[in-house]
Amino acid sequence: MSFLWEEKVLIIIPTYNERLTIRSLVVELFNLYPKVSICVVDDSSPDGTGEEAKKLATEFNNKFFTISRPKKSGRGNAVVEGLKFGLKQSKFEYFVEMDSDFSHDPKDLQRIMHESNDYDIVVGSRYLSESRIVNWPLGRKCFSLCANFLVRQMLKLPLSDCTNGYRCYSYEAVRTLDFEGIHGSGFIVLSSIAYQQFLKGFSFFEVPTLFVNRTRGHSSFSIGEVTHSILTLWKIRSKSHLTQR
Repeated sequence: MSFLWEEKVLIIIPTYNERLTIRSLVVELFNLYPKVSICVVDDSSPDGTGEEAKKLATEFNNKFFTISRPKKSGRGNAVVEGLKFGLKQSKFEYFVEMDSDFSHDPKDLQRIMHESNDYDIVVGSRYLSESRIVNWPLGRKCFSLCANFLVRQMLKLPLSDCTNGYRCYSYEAVRTLDFEGIHGSGFIVLSSIAYQQFLKGFSFFEVPTLFVNRTRGHSSFSIGEVTHSILTLWKIRSKSHLTQR
C-alpha cells in the first residue's frame, strides 16, 4: 500500500554514531512508504554510520541520498543541510525530519502527513492527551517540560512541544526560510526555524505521537547543549528582524 503524498516527501534523518539503528530504520520506512525519498545527513560518525549510509544508497538508488559532513556540527544544523539539499531537487512538496534511533515511530508519519494539506508545519507532539512517552528518564522529561515552557514563554510559539524533532514542513515554509538567520546547533534550531515561520504567518498543527526512549546506541544529550540552548533562545528573540507576511 502507498499514499498519494509519498513521492512528494523527503525524509531528513540526521545521524551521529547511529550505525546500530540506521539500516533498520531506513528499511522500515521504505517498507511502510515505498515511494518516499530519504536523506541521511551524517556528521562523520566514527562508528561507521556514514559507510552504512553509503551502502544503503547503492541499494535504494535514486530514492536514498546521503550527505557526509566533515565534523560533528549538531542535529539542528544537519537538518538545515538536508533542507537545503531538498530545495535544490525541485521535486519535493514536503520535508520531514525525524530522529534515527526509533524514538520517533515511523508509523506516526501517516498521521503527520494526513494534516499536511491543511497546515504548513505539522509536529508530532509528546505532550497531547493521546501521546505516549515510553521509558524516558525522569530527569530528561523534567528538562524537556521546562525547556518547552521556556520556549513558549520567550517565543510565543503555538505548540505544546517545541523541541521534538518529528515534524513536516511545507515547501513554502522551507523556501522562505532565512537560513543565515537560523541560530543554534542542537535541538534549539527547531525553535529558531519555527520562530521564523511563526513570524511569517505560517500555520502550525500538532498530532499525538509515540515517543520511545532509545534502546540502542547512545544519546548525544549533554549539559553543554542545555546551556547553549538557553543562551541561544535569547539570541533568537533579540536578533529577529522578520516581519509577518
